[in-house]
Amino acid sequence: MVGKVVLVVAIYFLVVAGLHAVEGEVTCDQVVSNMTPCVTYLTSSGDSVPSDCCSGVNSLNNAATTTADKQAACKCLEQSASQLSDIDLEKARSLPGKCGVNLPYDISPTTDCSTIQ
Repeated sequence: MVGKVVLVVAIYFLVVAGLHAVEGEVTCDQVVSNMTPCVTYLTSSGDSVPSDCCSGVNSLNNAATTTADKQAACKCLEQSASQLSDIDLEKARSLPGKCGVNLPYDISPTTDCSTIQ
């Protein structure tokens, strides 16, 4: 079942990435690629964050250096989070901290990405 969820999420992200242009250098494809290892953690009851998930969070943070990049990544995460009803939003919000990354925004469907600097 989890494998099907991951596949559906990956396909969804690829479709969204193809339909939504972003202004920054960071593309939705990159965001999806980096965050896909986190889907199982975000949709399950487990408490342990996989190392490949944290690697993706770190890679995304390192790639998004400009305001435009940060806003583009935020918009992609926001769109994705709003489409997936089974994501534990508290886990999503706490994910960067658990991976030792300080993102300038929450991973949430309600984040106002235009305010990110």
